[in-house]
Amino acid sequence: MEKTEIVEIAQAELKNPILIEGLPGLGMVGRIAVRYLTKQLTAERLAFLYSPHFPYYVVVNKNGAARLLRGEFRFWKNATGESDVVFLSGDSQAQTIEGQYEVADAILEFCKTHGVKTIVSLGGFRVETENTPKVMAAATAQPLLDKAIAAGAEISKAGNPIVGTAGLLLGMAHFKDVEALCLLSETRGYLPDPRSAKSMLAVLVKLLGLDVDLAGLDKEIEKAERIVTRMQQIEQRREEQQQKTKEQEEDKVKYIS
Repeated sequence: MEKTEIVEIAQAELKNPILIEGLPGLGMVGRIAVRYLTKQLTAERLAFLYSPHFPYYVVVNKNGAARLLRGEFRFWKNATGESDVVFLSGDSQAQTIEGQYEVADAILEFCKTHGVKTIVSLGGFRVETENTPKVMAAATAQPLLDKAIAAGAEISKAGNPIVGTAGLLLGMAHFKDVEALCLLSETRGYLPDPRSAKSMLAVLVKLLGLDVDLAGLDKEIEKAERIVTRMQQIEQRREEQQQKTKEQEEDKVKYIS
């Protein structure tokens, strides 16, 4: 494989489709959000994205079957709304600068082929917060940004870079005659963060007019919070032991002197 390829595995006639992208990133926020939506909406597989810029290993399932890392497109036919939805998630992002641009370009070409005129990319924004995570928005068109603000997002702060596929889709969309919106949800960033994903989904489903129950994420949120609490306890014990060792060393010095 010499370049990024998208292999279609199904045919779908899509009505004014919107692409929702959520590849792995900070807190896995976008990935969690997209995978939750595809499950709730029973979205169907449409295509796979392969790239030599993904990490060089394979994944093995419980039956022992191996496959390359890939992105996965799924589609959902919206019977009552104005737009069908295409979802993109996957195993990884490209690991090189050149690869990031190549993968983003391939995604945009796929959008052009399937009549996608609007992209919403999802990601995380590193912030330590105990409150409900805020969702920041940036867009290539003011009407699209206004819709995100009306749905509960806040305008992204000036000067904050949006890295990876989520940012490049936003930056490169203009060259493909596509409008793009990026939603970034606050997250600690170092563990999968379903709480952050739920905040993002609250904005996204309102923005798109989707009828999706988000309560299914609550058990995952409780589990994630327990993991964070255990990690904090471990770190506290480590610091206490470190301080105790330091005091013991100081006492030895005082005794000798």
